Amino acid sequence: MRYLYSFLLIILFFSFSCNKTKKLEEVTEVADTLVVEDTDRIINNTSETLIPEAKRNLKDWKEYQKLDQFMLKYYNVSNLEALNNAEELSGLVKNMIDTIRVEKLTALNVVARFNVLHNETLRLSDMATIRSISKEEVKEEVKKIIDLYSAVNSKINTIYEAEDLQSSLDVDTEEPINNVGVLKKKLESKRKRPSRKISRQ
Repeated sequence: MRYLYSFLLIILFFSFSCNKTKKLEEVTEVADTLVVEDTDRIINNTSETLIPEAKRNLKDWKEYQKLDQFMLKYYNVSNLEALNNAEELSGLVKNMIDTIRVEKLTALNVVARFNVLHNETLRLSDMATIRSISKEEVKEEVKKIIDLYSAVNSKINTIYEAEDLQSSLDVDTEEPINNVGVLKKKLESKRKRPSRKISRQ
C-alpha cells in the first residue's frame, strides 16, 4: 500500500508540473504576438537653439532656463502628457515674460514673440478642459508651440548675431550716416593699404 501511495503521488506531481509548463508556454506565445502601437505620441524635430553668445548672456536668466528644460518634454510627448503639462508650461512662459532680465530682450518685437508663445500655451491649457478635443488638434497646437519657441530663440540669436556683426565693423550702424563722402574715404583708406615692395638687389 505504501508503494501505491508513493506511485500516485509521483503521477500527480508530474501531471501538475506538465500542465503548468503548457500554460506558461501558451502565455509566452500570446505575449510574443502582441504588438503595442503607440500612435498617441507627438514627435517633433528639435527646433532652433541658442548660439553660444546668446547662451552666455542668458545663463543667469533662471526663468528662461527652466522653460528651456521644460520644453524638452514637448519634443516627444503623448497627447495626455501634453495636456496635463500645459498649465505648468503656460505658467513658466508667463513667469519668463514677467522677469525679462536682459535689456536687449525688452524690445517690442521680442516681447511680442513672447506674448504669442504665451497665448498658444494658454490655448493648449484650455484644450485640457475640453472633452471633445481630438488628438490631431492637440498635435497641431503642440507643433505651433514648438515653432513659436523656435522663433523666439531665432530672434534672440539674431539680436546677438547683429551685435557681433556691428562690433566687427568700424562703422556704427545704429546712427544715421549724414556725410557719405567721409564714410567712403574712411572705407577706401582701409582698403588701400600701402603694399610693401620688396626691392630686388
